[in-house]
Amino acid sequence: MILAMLKLLLKPFSFLSLPSIHHLGTILGCLLFWLMPESKKRIRDHLLQSKLVEDDANLIHTIKRNMQENTKALLESFALWQKKEHEVLDWVKECKGWPEVEAALAKNKGIIFLTPHLGCFEICSLYYGKHHPVTVLFRPPKQAWLESFINDGRSKGHVKLAPANLHGVRSLMQALKKGEAIGILPDQIPASGEGEWADFFGKPAYTMTLASKLANKTGAAIIMAFGERLENGEGYIVHFNQLPDDSIATPTLLNQVIEAQVKQKPEQYLWQYPRYKVRRHSVKNETASTDSD
Repeated sequence: MILAMLKLLLKPFSFLSLPSIHHLGTILGCLLFWLMPESKKRIRDHLLQSKLVEDDANLIHTIKRNMQENTKALLESFALWQKKEHEVLDWVKECKGWPEVEAALAKNKGIIFLTPHLGCFEICSLYYGKHHPVTVLFRPPKQAWLESFINDGRSKGHVKLAPANLHGVRSLMQALKKGEAIGILPDQIPASGEGEWADFFGKPAYTMTLASKLANKTGAAIIMAFGERLENGEGYIVHFNQLPDDSIATPTLLNQVIEAQVKQKPEQYLWQYPRYKVRRHSVKNETASTDSD
């Protein structure tokens, strides 16, 4: 019943154009800037930690812009999940780095796509999944009734989803052994015991070790993926950038490549995400934060 009501409520997004969705996201983001002080504070704290903003005036502008971009990301997801594949892919105006992807595939050792919470990360798997199979690791929502709605929306083309558990990790390994691609959100907080503490913009963050373990076991190519959101709802540029084989050998190195990606478009990063949260039972560095959900 709740799921049916949700689908009915979100159905209008399947009819909206991308400029309309992003315009609405801009308006709602402005409202949230004034109505959500706790979110604004977290974004402010994380931006200051990153040292990517130089002065107070620019900081306020960036926080507001970031909340607008975050809202665009949420609303565009509602549309992406409900629109047909060809409608979504029409929003991709350019793809950079595709020859690197094809060259990596030709080696038949698989590809590990690392897609941080930057820009429209949903579009990257959908774009690649139009051409080749890709298995994407995801964390099921806390509300179980939402899972089928999200799964159906993300499983377009050759995209398959793997839950963030032992079964899902096995699915990732099987895909790589077949020479296929997998997708991972490398800045997602891992479960307790599945990560290590490493600096992220100069502050300890509990960081996954899964990506490096998979790369070491399979010799798969490591490619950063980024769906850059263009201004005024003009669409997206999908960026693929292959990294050296040892570039994510440690959590510290992994965070460094994520930082480099974020610096390309810091206003489009999900700074609201509790990146420095302490997982229960994880060994905490003395200087780590205790961000809450």
